[in-house]
Amino acid sequence: MKIRAHALAGIALAATAALSLAACGNGTASSAAPESAATSTKVGGEITVYNAQHDTLTKEWVDAFTKQTGVKVTIRQGSDTELSNQIIQEGAASPADVFLTENSPAMAQVENAGLFADIDKATVDQVPAAYRPSTNKWTGIAARSTVLVYDKTKISDDKLPKSMLDLAKPEWKGKWAASPSGADFQAIVAALLEQKGEAVTSEWLKGMKDNFKAYKGNSTAMKAVNAGEIDAALIYHYYYYGDQAKTGENSKNVTPYFFKNQDPGAFLSVSGGGVLKSSKNSAAAQAFIKFVTGKQGQEVLKNGTSYEYAIASNVDSNAKLVPIKDLQAPTVDPAKLNSAKVTDLMTKAGLL
Repeated sequence: MKIRAHALAGIALAATAALSLAACGNGTASSAAPESAATSTKVGGEITVYNAQHDTLTKEWVDAFTKQTGVKVTIRQGSDTELSNQIIQEGAASPADVFLTENSPAMAQVENAGLFADIDKATVDQVPAAYRPSTNKWTGIAARSTVLVYDKTKISDDKLPKSMLDLAKPEWKGKWAASPSGADFQAIVAALLEQKGEAVTSEWLKGMKDNFKAYKGNSTAMKAVNAGEIDAALIYHYYYYGDQAKTGENSKNVTPYFFKNQDPGAFLSVSGGGVLKSSKNSAAAQAFIKFVTGKQGQEVLKNGTSYEYAIASNVDSNAKLVPIKDLQAPTVDPAKLNSAKVTDLMTKAGLL
């Protein structure tokens, strides 16, 4: 009996030790967890977000994230190119923890400079491969579709271009508009370059120079179509849907046309989010990107007024939008969008 008692005592001691080791193991994982931001509610401190996304959208994300975690977030607002160049100039000394953009080329620019930390796997797993770079150095957080908005009284459906490339043909001379100086349009050109190569892109840009009218900003170009100044404009979809959700005064005479068929004009531009290597609070920075791509962050897109597409965590987009599966967008690796080459080609074509 004594032997059995001693054996039972040994078993109990071993079980206690195992539980202690397991607890220590959990403690170790927990201490490493801030890097993976497995539980965003356990992070704290402050982060700085360099934000090239719409300020109202990012503020919704930030307010919800801060409410959940207590992390204080400072936002520095700017354009895609302005902030990507600033981050590259600042390098390892950048005060930025997170970089958010409207389009992918600025993200690729920072990635190519070697300034992004890897995105945590738990975050990567929330975003389908089609909406993030193959490198996983940053991730998609939202998306916007290219559309041609047009005046139905001036262009009948049978006269609509079959492809975005048709806009460079002589019959479209003086009939369409764009905002070539903006990051939105340059992302569209970057996708064309990636899909069709330099020769096709250069030729299209030359035809564009002959045919189009320049406006500053997508919303301004759409207003021009609505006012009858121009027949059509190549913009992103959410300008139309956002205006329609308000008064519709700048879009009442406008109809959006989706190219589909994997055409360059059906390009779905991915908005990006990444964590900088320079971050002084990488745990909170990773947690923020995980939050934005998580269910709650994507529902801000679904239920809010940005009218950008939700792309992660199986969250549907706003019900007013054409379903993302019906856009028939071409497959483009966001990591390969070359903003420097685009700027060069557009400059040579006399568009910048």
